[in-house]
Amino acid sequence: MKKLLFIAVFALCAGALGGVLAASVLNTPPEKTKEKLIAEFYDIENAVHVSPHSLRRKMDQGIADYTLVDLRSAEEYRREHIIGAVNIPAYKDSNTPAYEEVERIVGAFKALPKDKQTIVYCYSTPCMTGRKIGKMLAKDGIYVQHLGIGWNEWRYFWTTWNHEHEWKTTKPEEYIISGDEPGKPPARELPPSCGTGAFAC
Repeated sequence: MKKLLFIAVFALCAGALGGVLAASVLNTPPEKTKEKLIAEFYDIENAVHVSPHSLRRKMDQGIADYTLVDLRSAEEYRREHIIGAVNIPAYKDSNTPAYEEVERIVGAFKALPKDKQTIVYCYSTPCMTGRKIGKMLAKDGIYVQHLGIGWNEWRYFWTTWNHEHEWKTTKPEEYIISGDEPGKPPARELPPSCGTGAFAC
């Protein structure tokens, strides 16, 4: 009798252990291949980042299907900003972030036009402000894109992201404005620089 009981308990335990192991194997996602990781990386890059060159070309063509948002302080925005950009400050001044003002920031983004893509920019390419605000907004169901450069590159390093043949036909000053108002980019006729459609830069 004791032997039968032992066998029954052993069988029950072995079955339970086998079930746990099987469930663990079935629920373990397959390891991602190098190719899959590369594909996901480019999916994310294309979903999030916006080429500054493409944005500048839209300005030249008078296309206004986007809302550009400057995240720097109101004082810095007032001094100079990319023409057409509105200001939703994520900084109280040039040295003090305002990341704790979640309600104000989220509320301001909610008030932006829903039929346009929203693009944010901050101080420089490695600046984390845009990424932090993007993460904050995503938690509230608001999804913004990120300009591939920041204010510093737009204002002071024009030749690093524009094509060489455009260096003499465009100037950063033509795409910058001062004051509290966004301003409106003047449409201008420029020769096509790098094609159109999905593979334009």
